[in-house]
Amino acid sequence: MSVLDIPTAEVFEPLLAPARYKGVHGGRGSGKSHFFAGLLVEDSLYHKGLRSVCIREVQKTLAQSAKLLIEDKIREYGRACDFRIFNDCIETPGDGIVIFNGMQDHTAESIKSLEGFHRAWVEEAQTLTDRSLTLLRPTIRDETSEIWASWNPRRKVDAIDKFLRHNAPQDATVIQANWRDNPWFPKVLEAERLHDLEHYPDRYDHIWEGDYVKVFEGAYFAKQLAECRRENRIGKVAADPLLPRKAFFDIGGSGATADANAIWIVQFVDREIRVLDYIEGQGQVLGYYAAELRKRGHGDVQIHLPHDGVNENNLTGKRYEDHWREAGFDVQVIKNQGKGAAMMRIEAVRRLLPRIWFNEATTEAGRDALGSYHERKDDERNVGLGPEHDWSSHAADAFGLMCVAYEEPRKKHERLEIPNYGAV
Repeated sequence: MSVLDIPTAEVFEPLLAPARYKGVHGGRGSGKSHFFAGLLVEDSLYHKGLRSVCIREVQKTLAQSAKLLIEDKIREYGRACDFRIFNDCIETPGDGIVIFNGMQDHTAESIKSLEGFHRAWVEEAQTLTDRSLTLLRPTIRDETSEIWASWNPRRKVDAIDKFLRHNAPQDATVIQANWRDNPWFPKVLEAERLHDLEHYPDRYDHIWEGDYVKVFEGAYFAKQLAECRRENRIGKVAADPLLPRKAFFDIGGSGATADANAIWIVQFVDREIRVLDYIEGQGQVLGYYAAELRKRGHGDVQIHLPHDGVNENNLTGKRYEDHWREAGFDVQVIKNQGKGAAMMRIEAVRRLLPRIWFNEATTEAGRDALGSYHERKDDERNVGLGPEHDWSSHAADAFGLMCVAYEEPRKKHERLEIPNYGAV
């Protein structure tokens, strides 16, 4: 039973019923933060003594939290007399409370301070890590407790997307809300939306339609990847059965803390490069990747390793390339490009992307990485510090290796002619 008469957009009505998990994902202007702030005020009035926590992955100051928005809702509903607003918290009717926390500051021990809380609202939930989600879920465990999440999606592999969109529990209500679902969508945001639609079409779907990020603004290959999509070079790409397949690696390692291992499967078809598949893993042994290649139909692929493929394995004493040969693969090691190798790979990718075609269904994770690969910057001096070494760099390095190794097909007059010795 509601204690407030609050106009609610139709898209949010499923979230008014009790549920262990409530999630709203979507783009800018949907009203998702306003909905949850209003629902928190209403629940605090209806359930006396309700204890709630508003969470972000990183919260350095309260200015980064939803505190001001909740205060605005309290005043908008004319219930200021029912709440006591302090610098760091809000006291609610019946000795209840709303506090504001950053999950990154919590440990396995400190998170226990949230036991007995009834509501946890995760703002900007796309930044929540697997660790934080794992800590939070069993902590908010009162019989009537609910965990809420609002976010603008970035990647399918983000913790909140994996949990609430791709493996949602039965007691979860998750909806998508965008600007068109907001009956009070303001004119000023409409002007902003139309401006982005006209001038920044590559980022429009993520910002306004709640789509996953395809290309990060300022990424090394943003322009070229956008051209790939506009020119329909991301779609269904078939392998030529008469031409060899090549696998280009960025070598990771085994163990939980090892770098990711990235593999691109390609064919060079005259002046066209067909990208057929992408494989990535972390902490897996070499046998896992050999089995994965065979499972995907790449059992006869030519393995191309970076220069560290000649390094010896600390456990076996054998070189990485030798392991692949023993597994039955043809192996080549590409020599070190020397000083400036990273930028050499980047320039090679930029040069060749206009002739590259991607098989959409099997290369999505790799393309996401290419679209995120960017320069590390010193903001104080406004200078670039070279490529950022993060989750996206492994796929980008392997792709760059492929582009460096690519050789232009020789022109007809440069090809060796087979002499005609006449009939025998």
